[in-house]
Amino acid sequence: MWHWLTGFLAYLGLAAHLAAHYAPQPSPSSYVVHQTQIADEKSVFATIQSAYVVPARVRTGGTILELKVRQGDHVSQGQVIALAGDQKLSLEAGSYEAQVQAAQAQLAQAKVEYDRAQRLIAAGAISKNAADQARTAYNVARSNLKSIVAQRSVVQEQQFQGRVLAPTSGRVIAVPVTAGTVVMPGDVVATVAEQDFVLRLEIPERHARYLHVGDPVRLDGADVGLKGPQYGKIKLIYPQVDNGHVVADATVAGLADYFVGERVRVWVSAGERSAIVVPENLITTRFGIDYARVWTRASGTMDVPVQRGQEWPTPKLRDGLEILSGLKPGDRLLKP
Repeated sequence: MWHWLTGFLAYLGLAAHLAAHYAPQPSPSSYVVHQTQIADEKSVFATIQSAYVVPARVRTGGTILELKVRQGDHVSQGQVIALAGDQKLSLEAGSYEAQVQAAQAQLAQAKVEYDRAQRLIAAGAISKNAADQARTAYNVARSNLKSIVAQRSVVQEQQFQGRVLAPTSGRVIAVPVTAGTVVMPGDVVATVAEQDFVLRLEIPERHARYLHVGDPVRLDGADVGLKGPQYGKIKLIYPQVDNGHVVADATVAGLADYFVGERVRVWVSAGERSAIVVPENLITTRFGIDYARVWTRASGTMDVPVQRGQEWPTPKLRDGLEILSGLKPGDRLLKP
């Protein structure tokens, strides 16, 4: 009897141990695989362009006396970028300056004569006609001074308008003149690209029907001096097919602007498809085969071979990687 009871208790202990060993394990922290709709991206080339390119023109004819900028310089709106002048204006300004000094001397002499005439007529020492002549001479001298000063101001304004000002803030991309170049009114001294830079895309016309304003675009940040993938949006689609391509402008935050016209590769949407995208750090490679560590309640963890697709970064998953086979929606992935 005692041996039977001992054996039964031992059996109960072994059963409890086996039940504890094979009981479902709690779910660890894991990444749940799900299927999502992603853009069927196509690679196209784009160039960094300014939304507006504005010429800086000279207002008066003459010779370029000084250039204050060169290609690649940043300028602010209203900044002096060149000086244009005519030597004849300097001579005229000197002539008018001498005439002003002479007119001032004449005015001073006429003022003295007029004041003396006023005192003498008050004392009855001269006739009214003589006093009127003195007053007229004073008024003529004062008007003559005003006329010469106005003519000098015209010449000074012509010299002032020889300053070529930057029409907008941005980067100088072309300077077609040098110091000593003869220019006429309206000639271009420099070309300034505004700081509002965009990506100008050329997309094959067969993908044009998938293109819409507001669609996202993606580019490698290393191509424009930034870190990681960068994202932007289509802001303008030009309504004309040029040589089999549709031209569109996209905006990207922090876009570098030094190399205007630089070509970069951009991915744009050409429709949608279903795919499985997981973080790349959950995939490991051993002996040329990619594995994902999958957890299940029944068997715990196991490494499953998968077929790696292309990298698919998104704004929410910067290190996204497309998995072509080996995983299904609902699988739980652990870090290797």
